[in-house]
Amino acid sequence: MMWSRTSAWVIVILAVSFHTCAAIWYGIKKTPKGDTTAGERCFCQLKGVIDDCSCSVETLDSFNNLRLYPRLNSLLQYDYFRYWKVNLNKECPFWEDDSKCAIRYCSVKPCTDQEDSENGSQGEESDVRESDASNRASSDKKVPEGIKGASTSKIEKEKKEKSHMVTGHCDGENDLGYLNTTLSKESKVGFKRWAAHDDAQLNFCKIDDDSSEDSEYVDLLLNPERYTGYAGPSAHRIWRTIYQENCFKPSRAIGRYTDFSSIGANDFLKEMCLEKRTFYRAISGLHTSINIHLCANYLLSDKNGFEMSKDGQWGPNVQEFQTRFDPELTGGEGPHRLKNLYFLYLLELKALAKAAAYLESLEYYTGNESEDNDVSKAVKDLLTVVKSFPEHFDESSMFSGGQQATKLKEEFRQHFWNVSRIMDCVGCDKCRLWGKLQVTGLGTALKILFSGNLDSEGNQNIDLPAVRHSKFQLSRIEIVALINAFGRLSSSIMALENFRQSITRR
Repeated sequence: MMWSRTSAWVIVILAVSFHTCAAIWYGIKKTPKGDTTAGERCFCQLKGVIDDCSCSVETLDSFNNLRLYPRLNSLLQYDYFRYWKVNLNKECPFWEDDSKCAIRYCSVKPCTDQEDSENGSQGEESDVRESDASNRASSDKKVPEGIKGASTSKIEKEKKEKSHMVTGHCDGENDLGYLNTTLSKESKVGFKRWAAHDDAQLNFCKIDDDSSEDSEYVDLLLNPERYTGYAGPSAHRIWRTIYQENCFKPSRAIGRYTDFSSIGANDFLKEMCLEKRTFYRAISGLHTSINIHLCANYLLSDKNGFEMSKDGQWGPNVQEFQTRFDPELTGGEGPHRLKNLYFLYLLELKALAKAAAYLESLEYYTGNESEDNDVSKAVKDLLTVVKSFPEHFDESSMFSGGQQATKLKEEFRQHFWNVSRIMDCVGCDKCRLWGKLQVTGLGTALKILFSGNLDSEGNQNIDLPAVRHSKFQLSRIEIVALINAFGRLSSSIMALENFRQSITRR
């Protein structure tokens, strides 16, 4: 009797369980087609017109992935854009930097002797930063002489030879027409200080001194931007400081943000003027682009089978991408962050278009005549495509309106100047390298858009000699950063398409 009662209860429980499972299964099968998976939610709102612009996401996807990305990817392989001079040893100007990254993937590899520099790195991770600093001392051995400045360009050589032919055998003060061009040491120091002051009035970011002993050439292709493991309070403090203390605040007092990323909510941005919204969206777009790079080039494993891998196994991490951009996991902010990437892309695209005539006139000199000619042609080809885009970002309505606009422009510049200085507080060398490069690139784009020296380019009659003799000029550090930074945005948009396809196939 006991057995039959037990059996009866078992049968009832099984029946109920079966009915519940069937109902759940049936419910899933009946889910409306409009519903999306967690991965698809990242893209369901990423469409249509980009905020404060007339262009759509779909238009930019096609333009970038089919026309610009292949050209940029090819151009950035050349030596002129491959080597960038940077100072990775600056002290943080805002707080004591007590959280250096000890993970081996945080270190920046020297340009030469790659095999030798990595010996022993796996077992001595805590000394990575110190040992890597000494390794970088020999990092410029393979940097082309033309880039280092040891050789003069073809144009400079021709000028020198022509000058020599004209002066002939003059022997100093006794010759008629002698012009004494010597300067005192004090005058030279003064001129350098004046030049630095003039540059600071135009520059939107702090640029490393090219002549500093601590500035060294880094091979960007040998030090790709990817997830290094640098995270935690130190990394969060960087972005928290940028958003909370350097982004403009809405007029409505909302106190200090516990979740600094939430200040981009549309209701807050609507309270701000175009200039302040542009600043926030540019910073958010940069943050988004960096996050996409980390997700697309993520450390999947330290092992190659059972062996410790020399460089690790890297690849796209769809789950990490969803964590950072799924609207349900980001308080609805994920799609807005992705759209801000497109906003920043349009901003830098317009800067390239505006400076096109200036950039096309430059000599991209490394000393390798054949490659230099190829680079010049590739730059002109890229800029031709850039100029063909019909819906550029319109900066003409910004900072217009008299004294108040001038004050806002200076405040805008100072805010971004601070952001560039915060990059020296990043505790991971590789993160610091790419952070400084992309911020310098964005700062250069802002300089092009708002310096006023290239405003006549729209009429196709820009006076290049006048531009060169004005205060406006771009150093090699700025040019390399500008093109590489835009290349990072382009690769982010391409990576989005790859993530979209991966999620769809799952």
